[in-house]
Amino acid sequence: MTRLPVVAGRFYEGTEESLRKRITECFLGQLGPGRLPEGEPSSVRRIKALIAPHAGYVYSGMPAAHSYLELFEDGKPEHIVIIGPNHTGVGAPVAVCNDDWETPLGLARFDAGLGHLIVENNEYATNDCIAHSSEHSIEVQIPFLQFVFGEGVSFVPICLGDYRYEVVESLGKTIADLAKDMDILVIASSDFTHFESAQSAKMKDNQAMEYLEYLDPKGFLEFVKRHKVSICGAGPIAVSLVFARELGATNFRLVKYTTSGDVTGDNNSVVAYVSAKFV
Repeated sequence: MTRLPVVAGRFYEGTEESLRKRITECFLGQLGPGRLPEGEPSSVRRIKALIAPHAGYVYSGMPAAHSYLELFEDGKPEHIVIIGPNHTGVGAPVAVCNDDWETPLGLARFDAGLGHLIVENNEYATNDCIAHSSEHSIEVQIPFLQFVFGEGVSFVPICLGDYRYEVVESLGKTIADLAKDMDILVIASSDFTHFESAQSAKMKDNQAMEYLEYLDPKGFLEFVKRHKVSICGAGPIAVSLVFARELGATNFRLVKYTTSGDVTGDNNSVVAYVSAKFV
């Protein structure tokens, strides 16, 4: 089966030509990294996990480009897991969609080998594409992957709706155990504080990211919940940190922080976007 795009033409351009132009502008724009992922990917492979935002490309595309340039310059992993939040509330709490995914840039294939192993080895994960049917948080990452790595991209999509720490820790450790024999990168899809002033958002986000700097996924989740910080992908971020820490990551590095106000000029009510990596 193939999952057809549901936010093409809304969150990003709906044709190949216009989408390639938009992503190019995301890399070269004022808030982007200022250069394109050209030539062959590196083969360093130090990055364990990435955080990338998932709003409409006009707002989050430039900070997202920072994450994907970091990935390109680090090297193409053999396996990629993208974990996004479940905004709709439908479907399984830990949903692995075993469909291929189509975008205007072509087909991204389900990594069946890794995907099946995650479901087999994790008590919470299940095969379910219903949770993904109207969800944008993973879909908007795929054109960036296709842009930087070309045809033949494969990945495992996991839509996460259960942020209990025992679930987060279990999923992160399951993927990390599989990474003992496989080269795996995890991408956490998340926007940060929503609909507050730019000043308030930055203060709350910086406080939350202190827990990421201390490599403390449980403390991060507890802080977000206790202070009602509207980081929608807190669960996916915590999974990626558990995974990265299990693989020996020692550093959280913020690559780019922006808000929608940097685009619109309205800093009274913004959504914040983070590009970051665990190494």
